[in-house]
Amino acid sequence: MSGTDFIAGLPLVLGGNVFGWTCKGDEAFAVLDAFYEAGGRMIDTADVYSAWVPGHKGGESETVLGEWMASRGVRADMRIHTKTGMLGGSELYEPARVLQSLDASLERLQSDHIDLYYAHKDYPELEIGAIVDAFDGAVQSGKTKGIGASNFDAARLGASLDHAETTGATPFTALQNEYNLVARSAYGSELQALATSKGIAMLPFFGLASGYLTGKYRTEEDFAQSMRGGRARELAGSNGPQVLAVMDEVAAESGASLSAIALAWLVRQPGIPAPIASARTVEQLHELLEFTRVELSEVQLARLTAAA
Repeated sequence: MSGTDFIAGLPLVLGGNVFGWTCKGDEAFAVLDAFYEAGGRMIDTADVYSAWVPGHKGGESETVLGEWMASRGVRADMRIHTKTGMLGGSELYEPARVLQSLDASLERLQSDHIDLYYAHKDYPELEIGAIVDAFDGAVQSGKTKGIGASNFDAARLGASLDHAETTGATPFTALQNEYNLVARSAYGSELQALATSKGIAMLPFFGLASGYLTGKYRTEEDFAQSMRGGRARELAGSNGPQVLAVMDEVAAESGASLSAIALAWLVRQPGIPAPIASARTVEQLHELLEFTRVELSEVQLARLTAAA
């Protein structure tokens, strides 16, 4: 299967990291209902969401999504992407452990299959062929339709594709790395060339730089007011203010929000059919979906690209 086989509906993958954490119960279902009603069909989650919360152990997001899909009867319509590899160490990529983690995710999601199953991180100490073979086993089990790589660099992703071609194993056909207007190193020119030449769909996370690119973090006081402020400051780096300045100009010209501009820029980059972004409220979701109606000119795109 190609990377585009996991793309459906709106060109947005709804990030599931907030579900079961900062977005629960009826509020979570309202966001998911609104996403579905707007034509959204892709949701990204992971077995580690949200193990960082005291009292959580991971799987909380998958559980919410499973309950929502079951209550609405929409599983057949959705493209569910989930990941494994962060609730432990490299032992998680042993073939039996991959299948064990997959079964646990399926139980929480109340589903008999995953549409796209990711290796959530690379373990460089492992032979790349061992990782590919373990995730190929997940495909051969019939419990996932395809596999992806997250947080892999060009050398390791390229080596994984070479191994799959040589052995006949299922290749990774999707990539999930950090990429946005202020943080671009994890999807540099080498990875872009590899993704586009091999038909790999790049579905970037932190598309809004943990909220920085919404424009709501501009002063030290702003950073201090949110639990995400520290991460937003880190992602902004030294070039953040100059990027926001250009985004403000484009917003004045187009009437679009900064969030919409950030996501509209992403889907015009090589190999990116859809970004990943999360919403805690229905209002935030509607702000995200605005990007599907934004048309940036070539001049505006060039200015945004040059800003960093």
